[in-house]
Amino acid sequence: QVQLVESGGGLVQAGGSLRLSCASSGGTFRLYALGWFRQALGKYPEIVAAVSGSGAWTNYADSVKGRFTISRDNAENTVSLQMNSLNPEDTSVYYCAAKLNRRLGVRATEYDYWGQGTQVTVSS
Repeated sequence: QVQLVESGGGLVQAGGSLRLSCASSGGTFRLYALGWFRQALGKYPEIVAAVSGSGAWTNYADSVKGRFTISRDNAENTVSLQMNSLNPEDTSVYYCAAKLNRRLGVRATEYDYWGQGTQVTVSS
């Protein structure tokens, strides 16, 4: 059984930065591809960034390219999302997710385990 716990969310002014972290327990972390999703109320989750099991491959939503960076540390069983140049449109609940396959995935339906989410609010 895999458990994921996000941290690092909060309130920040437009133009600021936040770093989200996700700690994993259970399972074999290095075998899982990982993704960060965000979900607004009444909408389906949308991919923000994803990384393959080894960290060799990454994918970013067009809206965050050049501003966000995903990284993983397989020795510590963690994945992080560095968010720079934040704007109010980035406000959402952010979720860490894992899929039981090392290959990169961008669809929420591909992921098997989800964290509880962490709130990110960007004020103008």
